[in-house]
Amino acid sequence: MSNRNTQENKQAARERIRAQRDKEKKKERLRRQLVVAVSVVGVLAVAGGIGFAVLKANEPTGWEAAKEAKLVTPAHTQGKNGTEILIGDKSAKDTLEVFEDVRCPACAAFEQSTGEELLKDIHDGRFKVRFTLYSFIDDMSGGEGSKNALSALGAALNISPEAFLKYKSALYSTTYHPDEREDLYAKDAELLKVAADVPELKGNKAFEKQVKDGTYDRWAMEMSALFGRKGVRGTPTFMHGDKKLTIAEIPQQQMTQQQYNQLARANFGKMIDKEFGPAKGGGAGKDSGKDGGGQGIAKGEKDPTGGN
Repeated sequence: MSNRNTQENKQAARERIRAQRDKEKKKERLRRQLVVAVSVVGVLAVAGGIGFAVLKANEPTGWEAAKEAKLVTPAHTQGKNGTEILIGDKSAKDTLEVFEDVRCPACAAFEQSTGEELLKDIHDGRFKVRFTLYSFIDDMSGGEGSKNALSALGAALNISPEAFLKYKSALYSTTYHPDEREDLYAKDAELLKVAADVPELKGNKAFEKQVKDGTYDRWAMEMSALFGRKGVRGTPTFMHGDKKLTIAEIPQQQMTQQQYNQLARANFGKMIDKEFGPAKGGGAGKDSGKDGGGQGIAKGEKDPTGGN
C-alpha cells in the first residue's frame, strides 16, 4: 500500500470522526435547547397557574362581590336603584319616613310593641310610609345579618308590599328576632324558617330560590349605601319631610311587658297625632284594609319625600 493511500485513509477517517462529533454536538445542543424550552414552558405554566390562583384569591367574594353584581331591583320599588320603598294608599297626602335596621334591638322593641299601630295607620290611609333600611350594625358589630335579611325582604317585596310588611314584622317578632350580638340572620335557613310564618312566602319556591341565590344582594348593598340620608344615623327614626319626629321616652321603672307596650303605643300615637292631626276614624284607605293597604306606589310615581 502506498504512503499516499495511507495518508488519504487517515484523512478520511479524521473527517468521518469530525463529522460524527459535529453531528453529536448538534444533537446535544438541540437536546439542551429542548430541555430549556420545556423548562421555560413549565415555569411559565406554573407561574401562570400561580398568577391565576392569585387573581382568583384577590377576586371579591361574598358581600364585596355583591357590590359588583348585576343590579336586580324588586317589584314595588322606585327611584334610583330601586331604593325607594313607598307603601300605602297613593291618595294619602302625607308620607311618614321610617328608618330601621333588621338587627337593631330598639327597632325590634318598636315593632313588637307598636308595629301594629303603624300598620293600622297605613291601612287606614292616614299616610304613606317610605321605609329606609340600613345595615350599619353589620359594620359596627361584625356579621352579615342585616344585609342578608334586607336581601330577603327584597324578595318578599318582589311578591307584594303586604308580604314585605308581614315578613318584616315576623323578622322583628319576639319569636324570631335574635340578640343583636348573635348574627343569626346571616343564615339563609333562618330567614326561610321565619318566612314559613308568612302565608305569601310559605312554600313559595320562587322566594326561596331568590333568598338562596342572593338575587337582591346588590340591591341590599344599594339600600345600605343610603346610610346617613337626611342625617339619620340611628334607628328607629321617624321623619316627616325634613322634620325628625320624637317619641316620648318611657320612664325607667319596673313594669310588665303589657304595660310597656301600652305606653309605647300611646307615645307613638301622641307623636303621630301631633304631627298629622287626630285620626279621622278610618281615613281614605279604610276599605283597603282587606289587602293590608300595602299596595305600594306605582313605579315612576314621584316620591313626595323629595326622592333623596
